[in-house]
Amino acid sequence: MPLTPPSSSLYCPGRRLLPARPASAATVGRWARVSCSLSMNGCAPGAGDRGAVCVREARALPAMPALHDAVGQLRAAVDALGAGAPPPAPSGIIRIEVPIRQRVDAVEWLHAQSALPRCFFSARAPLPDAPALAGGNGNGGLGDRWKEPVSVAGVGSAVFFRGTEPFSLADWRAIKRFLSRDCPLIRAYGAIRFDATSDASVEWEDYGSFYFIVPQVEFNELEESSVLAATIAWDDSLSWTWHNAVDDLQSLLQKISPCSVEVNTSSLHTTIMSLNHVPTKASWDLAVTKALQMIKERQRELVKVVLARCSRYITDTCIDPVELLACLKVEGQNAYQFCIQPLNAPAFVGNSPEQLFHRKYLNISSEALAGTRARGKTRADDFQIGQDLLLSSKEDTEFTIVRDSIKKKLEMICDEVVVHPSKALRKLPRVQHLSAQLAARIRNEDDEFEILNTLHPSPAVCGLPTEEARHFIRDYEIFDRGMYAGPVGWFGGAESEFAVGIRSALLGKGHSTLVYAGAGIVEGTNPSFEWDELDLKASQFAKLLRYQEQHIRYQEAENMGTVI
Repeated sequence: MPLTPPSSSLYCPGRRLLPARPASAATVGRWARVSCSLSMNGCAPGAGDRGAVCVREARALPAMPALHDAVGQLRAAVDALGAGAPPPAPSGIIRIEVPIRQRVDAVEWLHAQSALPRCFFSARAPLPDAPALAGGNGNGGLGDRWKEPVSVAGVGSAVFFRGTEPFSLADWRAIKRFLSRDCPLIRAYGAIRFDATSDASVEWEDYGSFYFIVPQVEFNELEESSVLAATIAWDDSLSWTWHNAVDDLQSLLQKISPCSVEVNTSSLHTTIMSLNHVPTKASWDLAVTKALQMIKERQRELVKVVLARCSRYITDTCIDPVELLACLKVEGQNAYQFCIQPLNAPAFVGNSPEQLFHRKYLNISSEALAGTRARGKTRADDFQIGQDLLLSSKEDTEFTIVRDSIKKKLEMICDEVVVHPSKALRKLPRVQHLSAQLAARIRNEDDEFEILNTLHPSPAVCGLPTEEARHFIRDYEIFDRGMYAGPVGWFGGAESEFAVGIRSALLGKGHSTLVYAGAGIVEGTNPSFEWDELDLKASQFAKLLRYQEQHIRYQEAENMGTVI
């Protein structure tokens, strides 16, 4: 069935920012994908109260010299499990992994696969100035017993977690019952909506309020080697038996490509046909002016609000999410790259520089990131721009709000909080920010949910006070942020890590791509300067696209539904 032609309208109630997907999972060209079964939803009612699944274990097979050999060995191991007697336990999760004695790029492995759902998460390079807490690593004397993946790619879902209500403690417990300290690489990857209390638009409907998966087949790229793994999860109480899980995994393994496919990382070889912004520049100016008026008059006690823009690019060809991911990774050493794509849904892809939090045992790290300037064309120019950022009173106000708010939130949950450095420059390939690193220690690992629930949304993506800022955003933003600016990352048994889902895009199955960017509004903000900042933040996506020889068709969409 052909794709519905993209509409020139961007948004109004009941309309789509992305064109409607076909009823069939089959599509055309680079979007042809194999849909896997949905396995089981681990967030069924009451699941979080049932305690850990009965079996949680990881099994390592002998190392193989190459990816092709590892695929064959993994298939044989799963076939042997299927031929044997099922475990006596009514629930469990088993990870089977094959080390590979060579480093293979996880993006290239993912590019060779055709199955959905899929996920990707790439860890950010460690920051040299991160603070350390006195008293060790809070792990009870345990040392690191595994190699940390540089990047993880996965397809299929051994178990998924999706809900339509805001992510809750019960949902967190439902995920954690499948995870274990003893199996640290069994992880649930996914994202949470920026505002789960707001109505979801149709382009985000498949994500629910949150969406996580433990991949069925997973590829871990390490510093000097790789690991190919398969995960089997079952729970009779969720109507997903051992036999269901094994049969489904065997079917998927037959579709797994035994090779990787090189990806072009210089451009996307596609041309922009039209570009629309929501809001328009005029409506943006009105919203920022209204925010500044409320801040000045202390209405609702508003101190800062972050307003965002959604830009819809229509291109002459479909953009492959994995190709976009590969291009973003080139300039993303100091950022998190991610891709989340549920079954038959658009792909959420990003290159976020901002950490929400990282937990390892009892240790927590977080950061404040605010204030933006472009990088200079020369070293001297770059230095001067950085100094202007450091000395700007407006940027210092915005940054201080973010840093102090995160510190206070951590102090509510943690025994000690360290901030160092309290203010520094974070230089990225295209932009530079003010930043501060924070370290803290939780009292027990069950406080992880409170860390997530308290830190999100931070003033860097919402504002301060939180509820007042969120209310302003609901009133004056006329598009659905979805997972943009929400937590994106993974939960593990011993460790969890989440980025803030900024510098991101939603790629539909047609020729539409939605690119998101936001800017903080505080006293002293200039609406036009902040609009330029949106362009700067979105430039990492725009630079990968070619413009028509004639100027692109630029449409300022009507602000249908706006209350400005």
